[in-house]
Amino acid sequence: MDKRSTDTPEQVAKFAPRDKPRETDPTDESGRAVVALLQQAATLSNENCDRAMTLAHKLSIQLRAAEDRINQLQSEVDHFQNRAAHAENWLRVIEKEIEKKLIAPRSGTGPDKAVLQ
Repeated sequence: MDKRSTDTPEQVAKFAPRDKPRETDPTDESGRAVVALLQQAATLSNENCDRAMTLAHKLSIQLRAAEDRINQLQSEVDHFQNRAAHAENWLRVIEKEIEKKLIAPRSGTGPDKAVLQ
């Protein structure tokens, strides 16, 4: 009953699978090369993503700091505008007092001079 293994025709034996796959199969080499390139691309993509996230975080912190500084400066501008408006009001009061008490009596338009004319 062992005749089967010895009676195999020569043509069938040529197409029988080998025990070991060929190591120089171009398909296998191409497949491994594509997988290696995909792994390299994935690694580079992840590194780029990490750098972009780090930069975005850094820029976000700088933006927040700039917004805080803008708010602080706007508060100072409002404060000094209020002080300037208050000072202008005092200057108007002082101007009226100067005109009323110093300039009008000397120019002759005061109440004493108007009666004499």
